[in-house]
Amino acid sequence: MTRLKLSDITDVKPVKLSIEISARLHSDLVAYGVVLNGGNERDAPPPEQLIAPMLERFV
Repeated sequence: MTRLKLSDITDVKPVKLSIEISARLHSDLVAYGVVLNGGNERDAPPPEQLIAPMLERFV
């Protein structure tokens, strides 16, 4: 299976969707956002900005 890597997270008009994720997944998403931001926690994309692009690339 290929590794998924996000790039170019664009701002598009979103559709509101509520989901419930585990605390562990949330922590993993926070850590992934920091990695995407070059290891810098400041201004790292929050999990809610990562989920939709991840799903788009997966599907």
